[in-house]
Amino acid sequence: MPTPRPPLLPVLFVCLLGGCGERATLSVGDGTGAAPKLPAPNATLLPTVNIAPAVGWPAGTTPTAAEGLAVNAFASGLDHPRWLYVLPNGDVLVAESNAPAQHDGGFSLKKWISGLVMKRAGAGVPSPERITLLRDADGDGVAETRSVFLEGLHSPFGMTLVDDTLYVADTDALRAFPYRSGETRLAAAGRTLTELPAGPINHHWTKNVIASRDGRLLYVTVGSNSNVAENGLEAEEGRAAIWEVDRASGHKRLFASGLRNPNGMAWEPRGGALWTVVNERDEIGSDLVPDYLTEVKDGAFYGWPFSYYGQHVDERVEAQRPDLVATARVPDYALGPHTASLGLTFATGSALPERFREGAFVGQHGSWNREPHSGYKVIFVPFADGKPSGPPVDVLTGFLDADGQARGRPVGVIQDRQEALLVSDDVGNTVWRVTTRR
Repeated sequence: MPTPRPPLLPVLFVCLLGGCGERATLSVGDGTGAAPKLPAPNATLLPTVNIAPAVGWPAGTTPTAAEGLAVNAFASGLDHPRWLYVLPNGDVLVAESNAPAQHDGGFSLKKWISGLVMKRAGAGVPSPERITLLRDADGDGVAETRSVFLEGLHSPFGMTLVDDTLYVADTDALRAFPYRSGETRLAAAGRTLTELPAGPINHHWTKNVIASRDGRLLYVTVGSNSNVAENGLEAEEGRAAIWEVDRASGHKRLFASGLRNPNGMAWEPRGGALWTVVNERDEIGSDLVPDYLTEVKDGAFYGWPFSYYGQHVDERVEAQRPDLVATARVPDYALGPHTASLGLTFATGSALPERFREGAFVGQHGSWNREPHSGYKVIFVPFADGKPSGPPVDVLTGFLDADGQARGRPVGVIQDRQEALLVSDDVGNTVWRVTTRR
């Protein structure tokens, strides 16, 4: 017997094609900074669905760089480039990746909606399951050679090199591969250092990894298995967290929890603390909840799923935990509601203009649950004395065209060996390079 269609199907198609739900009453700026405005939740019968259809970049066009900056395509024609890593010799690794084929198992109306959203937004493509190496041997800011560096992976995302070992965060395991400087392809078999939470429900599939300054420890992000634990708390075991992994043994411990979907991680250069960007929850209005940038404290709890931005209780969660809510740490800096902030890197060196020399670059992938859109750009959050110190500055914009279509969606951000900013764009299938305008 065929599966019956959901009764809301016609309505949802209208939503997907033309937008559906309530509308923001505050600006993105109101939900940004050290003290964001947090209005009352506005849950609706149907979620706000406002997708920017993916169309790609017309020939000869690029994002718009801020005054004093220039942008060019470092590499184009890639296949869903998500994350970036720069090797010590200057080679750039790109994880070309997407969600696993077996993803969010079982039928539900919410998962059905999510699948349509992802497809229309450009994320419904098969995962290429590889890491590509880009090399700019002549230093002109364009990669003239590329090679398949590593393949046969499982939705790879984060990468980090320690000594002669490259660590890759697949969706279900942290893997280790021997590496020699200058190699353009890794032939040696890798090994699993530790398994990571995955399974038939693997809602937030991306896993990132960075190494401690001394290389002894690795830190791995694991996003939640749902929006607000609607799949049950048992499905969230080990998730919505950052794990600390001993590099020698593979043993791991929970470093911080209550982080709905942490992605980018970086070490703040002045104080040496670990920072992350986090995607917060959906479906309680266009003005809630801001994504955020925060220092990650050892043992800290950041609220998910029971509360947001400290002690703001989410009444949708069935089994409340007031004891945990009382300990929930307030994030350091809001990045605007539904901006899908993913990429994070701290400024290094002095190659970019002075206003971009102390602070954090953040790649904002862009909203689907907000009317009007938010995100779809790269921003810079200025820092002073190791803390955010003012409003964000736009670095790259123009990812949405005049009709609200997505020409691109920024994901990973990192600075190359010449201190230019590299940005992966998984809709435009390009890695952009941002430099000082000459």
